[in-house]
Amino acid sequence: MNYQELADHGRVWIYQTDRRLSDAEVNEIQAHGAKFIDQWAAHGSELQAAFEVFYNQFIVLFADETQVKASGCSIDSSVRFIKELEKHYQLDLFNRLNLTYKEGSEIKMMPMADFQKQLEEGVLNEETTVFNNLIETKGDFETKWEVPVKESWHKQLVS
Repeated sequence: MNYQELADHGRVWIYQTDRRLSDAEVNEIQAHGAKFIDQWAAHGSELQAAFEVFYNQFIVLFADETQVKASGCSIDSSVRFIKELEKHYQLDLFNRLNLTYKEGSEIKMMPMADFQKQLEEGVLNEETTVFNNLIETKGDFETKWEVPVKESWHKQLVS
């Protein structure tokens, strides 16, 4: 299922890679994700869900909970799946201290402390586009995932 077909209130889980994935890795990960989505269930009922890789850097799971709510067990199975990807592709998908932003059309990443220092030095500013990986819904993914620092939780890093 295409994530765009899911309801805006559907849940989103964003996993940021610690390096850019090759196109071949993206294709493989997409195939693994499609298999996972096909069997992903909550209390025996299939979830309406989607799996995408964006910018060769973000692995994103979407679940429409209109008919079936993602249960603890189904969320646990998704985390196990992501950890399997992490191990197989030698990625770090759970480090929330690396921040990702756009510089022109290029995606860049750095530790939070370095990001804050770059903000303080004026290298980056409140207009710098950041990826807000803390969003929880598909609607927010479409409107609040890629935003200027001043419109994200990142604004607390500006002194």
